[in-house]
Amino acid sequence: MAGMNARLAFAIVSSTCWSAFQHGYNTGVLNAPQLVMRNWLHTAALSGTNRTLEAQDDPKVTTVWSIAVAIYCVGGMIGGVLTGVIADRFGRKGGLLWNNVLVFIAAVLQGASYYAKSAEMLIVGRLFIGINSGLNAGLAPLYLSEISPVSLRGSIGTVYQLVITVTILLSQVLGLESILGTPDGWQWLLSVTAIPAVIQLFTLPFCSESPKYLLLNRGMESYALRALNWLRGRVAVHEEMEEMRQEAEKNKVTKKVTLRELFGNRTLRQPLFIAMVVMVAQQFSGINAVIFFSTDIFNKVNLSEAQAQYATLGMGAMNVVMTIVSLFLVEIAGRKTLLLIGFSSMLACTISLTVANLYSEAHVWVSYLCIALVILFVVGFAVGPGSIPWFLVTELFNQNSRPAASAVAVTINWTANFIVGLSFLPLSLQLGANVFIIFAVLQFLFIVFIFLKVPETKNKTIEEITAMFRQTM
Repeated sequence: MAGMNARLAFAIVSSTCWSAFQHGYNTGVLNAPQLVMRNWLHTAALSGTNRTLEAQDDPKVTTVWSIAVAIYCVGGMIGGVLTGVIADRFGRKGGLLWNNVLVFIAAVLQGASYYAKSAEMLIVGRLFIGINSGLNAGLAPLYLSEISPVSLRGSIGTVYQLVITVTILLSQVLGLESILGTPDGWQWLLSVTAIPAVIQLFTLPFCSESPKYLLLNRGMESYALRALNWLRGRVAVHEEMEEMRQEAEKNKVTKKVTLRELFGNRTLRQPLFIAMVVMVAQQFSGINAVIFFSTDIFNKVNLSEAQAQYATLGMGAMNVVMTIVSLFLVEIAGRKTLLLIGFSSMLACTISLTVANLYSEAHVWVSYLCIALVILFVVGFAVGPGSIPWFLVTELFNQNSRPAASAVAVTINWTANFIVGLSFLPLSLQLGANVFIIFAVLQFLFIVFIFLKVPETKNKTIEEITAMFRQTM
């Protein structure tokens, strides 16, 4: 980890840990307490429900619950669209700071919905926290890529996904019935998101803005030099500063890239297509089907409610461990290699899970095999597909096109997330265990695409990476 120092570590924690917290925590927070929250909708928040039915069988409750889950991804799409504008208008650090306003609004709405008996407040709160998470997903990796030394860019970029996995696990633990997943405790579970926002507001102002943003976007060379010195500590920055100056000179003859030019420019079209496909691959791999509905999956293979929840926690813990492993592997094996290994592992697990589900009712031991396969599926995801897409996008573009490209990529990611979250349960009801065949086919196609099209960006400067695309034109 040569190049790491206390100030850079502080900037990584202050910018990314508390931003990625919102993304991960709010992805998994509705999983464990869904039964008690649906009962609240059935008995308190919604009028006109059929009291002769159980909450999970009431169509009105199911519809409202589906909206509350899906609206988070809609917010993520909105946040993704706004990423480029916010990043250029307020800066990377400034955008992250202002984004916390949405967290406080969401925490108040979600927490107060319990006392107001209002499903509408819950849904609007989920929308606001979704917008916040969408912005974080674009701004935080952008900031990380611009403050990282080239030799650590992959490892530091992995931190965002690592925090997501940790906070998904945290949300599942806090959502247990023995902690906050109770009829009188779930509102506090949803309000916890305000705590990391407060921490970030007190810590991030002490960090420097992105030196590249200060020099290339604002033309503030002295401020950029000061920021770079702050981030690098005792390490000499003359060479890195000269590279930034050269990039700034090249940017002077090319205007800032708009979304229209991003799609129209032949030089940018290829890396944009790669970024979009990799983001779609991350979501269409089937990982969020496992995260959103893991408890349901385990219930269907004849595990009790308690066993299913603890199996989900085991899955989350393994996700954290393997993401930590990938943080070190990414600078050794490279981005492309880990993506191929990850998707190949997921493909093998998906095919095995499809077959195992067919026999789960006939043989008890198969139920436990399903748990192992789901955990191995998560291991494959954590090795590469989970973390690499977030920072690979920022590596494929120069300073002028990076915010617009990040906005497109993040929006695509959240859109794919929304489609999977909305369609998996209806598809599983229609197709049963065969639903995983769809993901297996998609995983195979993604493996072929990555092998043929995705370049290796390990230890390459932005100029070297963009030169690769110019040579393939």
